[in-house]
Amino acid sequence: MSLKEHDKRTFIIDSANAYTARQISKREFLRRMGLAGIGFSSFGLAMLGGYRRGRRGFEIASPADAEGLPDNQAKWLQEVGSRYRGTKIRFTSEATPPTVVLNQIKKEFTDPTGIEVEIEIVPLEQVLSKATQDVQGRLGAYDLYYLDQSWIAAFAQDCIDPIQLYKDKPELAMPDFDFDDFCRPLVEGAALVDGKWMGIPFDIPIFILMYRKDLLDKHGIKVPTTYPEFTNAVKAITQAESADGVFGTGLQAKFGHYSLECDWSQAVWGHGGSVFGQNKRFSGNDEQGIAGLNWYQELLNYAPPNSTAATWDGQFEMMRSGKVALVQSWSELFPGLDANNSKVPGLWEPAKPLTPTALRSPADCGFNEKPNAGHQGGSLLALSKYSKNREAAWVFMQWGTCKATMTRCTLAGGFAPTRNSCFMDPAVKAKAKVMTGTTRHLDIVQWTINNAIATESHFPLWIGYANNELPTAIGKLLTGQDYGGDAKKCMDEVAKIIDAKSKEAGLF
Repeated sequence: MSLKEHDKRTFIIDSANAYTARQISKREFLRRMGLAGIGFSSFGLAMLGGYRRGRRGFEIASPADAEGLPDNQAKWLQEVGSRYRGTKIRFTSEATPPTVVLNQIKKEFTDPTGIEVEIEIVPLEQVLSKATQDVQGRLGAYDLYYLDQSWIAAFAQDCIDPIQLYKDKPELAMPDFDFDDFCRPLVEGAALVDGKWMGIPFDIPIFILMYRKDLLDKHGIKVPTTYPEFTNAVKAITQAESADGVFGTGLQAKFGHYSLECDWSQAVWGHGGSVFGQNKRFSGNDEQGIAGLNWYQELLNYAPPNSTAATWDGQFEMMRSGKVALVQSWSELFPGLDANNSKVPGLWEPAKPLTPTALRSPADCGFNEKPNAGHQGGSLLALSKYSKNREAAWVFMQWGTCKATMTRCTLAGGFAPTRNSCFMDPAVKAKAKVMTGTTRHLDIVQWTINNAIATESHFPLWIGYANNELPTAIGKLLTGQDYGGDAKKCMDEVAKIIDAKSKEAGLF
């Protein structure tokens, strides 16, 4: 399918609106986005259809326990921001933790500046639709865009490089903003196109290991650091505790759901494999890929039976209700384990993700895939070239992503920040205890970002493969509907399907 740029953007808008209105299925929506060259990051896929991260059980705490801006930045906000008093800026986003917090505390920006701020929170497909419509017509209806990391190339012509703007407009530059403070792996993975910043890293979900310290201590089991150690630990706990309804682990292995692909890809990476090879063919059926899938199959023996019907929400419920002992999954689950409605507050601990048995080099993978231990998603905040209120929007963007404000976002719910200084802030460290919005896990998150961040492939057809072909075939294998338990047979069939589609699309 060949689409001119204008037609392609119209196609994206119409498809997103049709999906929102439930006139087409998610599968059909993702197929159309693949044709249009639009992808989604690992976590962005999960936000389609109005899903909210708060469904995983964590809570937004009161933001009142954090300090405001330093004096020099507060003075800058008052003096520079007030030049645009009476201006209204608009920002559209899905309900990321930092977006929700910014919406809560925006009065701290609007009061000293007199700039009105409208934050429109909608499902992710509508964020895409609205941003695409805005750039198609160069409307400037939205001054700031929330962009999934996989969209940045598609919007590269439409966003202002914040580094360059900071240099070009020193009279508008927030003092001590410090671009070097952003975690470099996030900048490289989520913000750069041809070496230029397209926006500022805004949100970072990532896999870590989480474990029940009380259960490991009870049975004399050390915290696992390798895949074999993890297997031995979950097996021992299941054997000892299953009579009381407690299993060694819990999975997000729902048949046909993207959450299953997240678990599977992490297992493949951890055993030295990759989803695609350097030749851009599917490689999940090679020796390392099969080893990863076999390991994952074995885990089902030590997990609640409903694991094959559970997404991350179901996995979180297993954790929060005290039904499982060890999980490698999204760090954003952790704060909810200490929340008021948890049955196991203070019993879970964070740890570094499992050390891969071997690690395939990104140079040996296709489509910019980067295997490692910390499966990640993420987003950025971008300034529109078509904004009619560019200066006011830039002032807000700096305020919304500065050290103090991003620390506020972290303090409001224990969510992982994108700045190194936020991890080290005394107020953030002070909440590293059992409480709603705990930050006990953030040292581990920071280590994982800086040392073990992993990224799925980035190309349009991937969204369909990750939501359809892969979790459907793996789901059939895990539930006994096909392949007779043979992981190699399953992956060979997937390879035939995916390679045929990729070849038809001219990818090799």
